[in-house]
Amino acid sequence: MSGDRVQRTSYAVDVAAPAGVVYGLIADTTQWPLFVPPSVHVERLEFDGTSDRFRMWVTADGGVKSWISRRSLDPGRRTIDFRQEVPAAPATSMGGRWAVEELGRERSRLTLVHDFTAADDCPAATEWLTRATDSNSRAELAQLKETAELWTKLDDLRLTVEDSVRIHGPAELVYDVLYGVEDWPGHLPHVDRLDVREDQPGIQVMSMESRTADGAVRTTGSVRVCFPHAGRIVFKQTATLPLVAAHTGEWSVVPDETGVTAVATHNVLLREEAVGALLGPGADIAQARRHVHEALSRTSTATLDLAKRHAESAVRILRPGS
Repeated sequence: MSGDRVQRTSYAVDVAAPAGVVYGLIADTTQWPLFVPPSVHVERLEFDGTSDRFRMWVTADGGVKSWISRRSLDPGRRTIDFRQEVPAAPATSMGGRWAVEELGRERSRLTLVHDFTAADDCPAATEWLTRATDSNSRAELAQLKETAELWTKLDDLRLTVEDSVRIHGPAELVYDVLYGVEDWPGHLPHVDRLDVREDQPGIQVMSMESRTADGAVRTTGSVRVCFPHAGRIVFKQTATLPLVAAHTGEWSVVPDETGVTAVATHNVLLREEAVGALLGPGADIAQARRHVHEALSRTSTATLDLAKRHAESAVRILRPGS
């Protein structure tokens, strides 16, 4: 850290939820992409209950940053200390603490403290880090507060949708279709337009216009992190459908001795206040769950079927005598 000056920020928010609920939300890093707006994906590397090491990808000031962090968890004191192993530029160090203070049976205060340095105290880098830390900290606390205050309904508002298809073809060709989103508009009936850029290898930022079952056109935005050697693509929607507060998921290609299983998984947090306006007066969470499940399953299955046709057609073309 040499002689770089340490910058410190501190933010706090009062939450109408028990301290244990709030602590639980920040303790499980694997759930952050669903509950913390800047978080795109967390890949856990080590965890023993009190020590946590993970790689995470986040949106920051219009871009995508990635780093490996270590955390020390103290459930008794409800504190979590964190430190980036190799900070994302332009930071030369980044760390801090989460703390949850009990204010009452169903009231608590969540505090987030950061300390960081920029190389050679560069004013531009310090200003960028301050701005990004401020923006992300406020977004994190606001969303965590909103989510924690739904604690009695959270199980009903969370939804996981999984679809899979069996494919008799090469895993590489299946992955090519899932990765090559720029070709989706010409092959998937529900995709009207799709713009994608890949400024960093394996990090796709995309905007998509898709058509719902009733013909309405909706625009969503996503960040996708691609792991070609593992046959995985994880994603986080940065602009969601009106009924959805948060949406993450994964495309995976799992080969075995006789072929490939391609799987689409979606994790969704529903927006309760939008249910009546979008599905009609009297609609409830159960109807919203069915509606979102059917919509996601319809589009996922169409995409998986496209990958199946592509891979199996190539096999037939290459087969001798065909």
